[in-house]
Amino acid sequence: MKNNKILRIVPIGGLGEVGKNMTIYEYGNDLLIVDAGLMFPENDMIGIDYIIPDFVDYIKDKKNRVRGIIITHGHEDHIGAIQHLLEEVSAPIYATKLTRGLIEVKLNRYGKAGKADLHTIKAGENLQLGVFKVDFFHVCHSIPDAIGLGIDTPAGLIVHTGDYKFDHTPVDSWPTDYAKLAEFAQRGVLALLSDSTNALDPGWTQSERIIDGALDEIFEKAEGRILVATFASLISRMQQVANAAERNGRKIAFTGRSMVDNMKMARELGYVDFPERLVISLEKSFSLPDDQVVIMATGSQGEPRSIMGRLANGTNRKFDVRDGDTIILSSHTIPGNEESVYRTINNLFRRGADVVYESIAPVHVSGHASQEEIKLLLHLVRPKHLIPIHGELRMLKHHAKLAEEVGVPKENIAVVENGQVIEFVDGKMRLGERIPGGYVFVDGIGVGDVDQSIVRERESLGHDGIVLVNIDINKKTGQLRNKPEVITRGFILPEELDLVIDGVHSRLQRAIDKSNGNMQNDVMRDLKAYIYQETKRNPFIFVNVNEN
Repeated sequence: MKNNKILRIVPIGGLGEVGKNMTIYEYGNDLLIVDAGLMFPENDMIGIDYIIPDFVDYIKDKKNRVRGIIITHGHEDHIGAIQHLLEEVSAPIYATKLTRGLIEVKLNRYGKAGKADLHTIKAGENLQLGVFKVDFFHVCHSIPDAIGLGIDTPAGLIVHTGDYKFDHTPVDSWPTDYAKLAEFAQRGVLALLSDSTNALDPGWTQSERIIDGALDEIFEKAEGRILVATFASLISRMQQVANAAERNGRKIAFTGRSMVDNMKMARELGYVDFPERLVISLEKSFSLPDDQVVIMATGSQGEPRSIMGRLANGTNRKFDVRDGDTIILSSHTIPGNEESVYRTINNLFRRGADVVYESIAPVHVSGHASQEEIKLLLHLVRPKHLIPIHGELRMLKHHAKLAEEVGVPKENIAVVENGQVIEFVDGKMRLGERIPGGYVFVDGIGVGDVDQSIVRERESLGHDGIVLVNIDINKKTGQLRNKPEVITRGFILPEELDLVIDGVHSRLQRAIDKSNGNMQNDVMRDLKAYIYQETKRNPFIFVNVNEN
């Protein structure tokens, strides 16, 4: 069988994790890229701004064969790496109007707008990209203008849902396209790649409409300012908060560069509709009575450099939390962010605010399908094969179990993680090779120049501190010239350190005497063992050897 008769599906990101979604479809000489997202760092990834998919090695020899990049919607876990992808690939980008607007805002911020060949598409349209004929169909999510894809290939029809749910009363009154899903079933679906984020949640995901009532109840009771924190790309939430402000006699201000830029773009494109009299500047909000003000900001995930993160720490420059403020965190906590979110909530309470969040009031609902919706999708599409996507391994596994319950044969389900290539030959599914599917860390302006080992070093430094030892050795005798200089940071208290240092001199001399040529490593290893023996800690140890 020649390779050009094989359909290859290459999950670069989003499988085995929540975030950095990216999938490559490959047939013969044609490649199609779907999404290019980022993932937020976990708490122990010190200094990391965000993480992007490890796509460079796979596409570096194939970049001229990429026929197009399709973005399913405008959340960061689907568009957050687009500026980095454009450094490697110059293929056209296809997105709906709002998603394109969010991409343009991002690219303008990074000075990359001139590199992008952007095209606007609509749900209901189709497009030929090399051998791939792509049907775009509307799906409900927590952002307007989201789409799924029907990808017709020479090997068969693939349905790629993107993020979706079945909301019968969406805030934009545009439900998921059931008819198109049923049409795909009539055509015969070789494989379904479907969102697994809520595969562990029973029942149905609630409608976005319930948020309106919750906001009104909070707004009616609040006596001071109301601050609403959410993702800057959550456009529909901007409209809901603005509507609640108007119903309750308040003005609304937006703060944070990404929040303001996205709001302006969404207004220009008609995705939000605010009366001019309703929206005020942040500076103007400071002069109004507190009970007439709503401020929308970023930072619902407790990010230290976000508006809400700085307010919680008392380091925000333009304004601070006041006694009597009501703060609403209108988002779901991303797995791995729980610690930082709860720390932020606790700090906001300490500063006098009343904090309302998802677990105590319906101020946010998920944009992802729960178990009954996942089953409904499988019944509607009737795929021959299923590949669960978008989720941690436990989510993917449970998605597979749901599929078995509704009749998909176990052997026709592929639960894989990033980097595991899946191939279709003559209508049959098989596993291909493994390619790199790890993390590429973005640290400031550096992309990929920090790896897991450096992140682990940072974590170790944060836990146990540093010990720096300077030693002078008589080159002729091999003896220490004087007492070693020991400098520590973040290790132990000075009075405890004195007791440890008393034993350092003899250990150092012993290590020097036993050295087989690599004195610095020999000394470091022996010193590390001694310090752990005495303190049960593993600080980072640096040894500087001067031989004269």
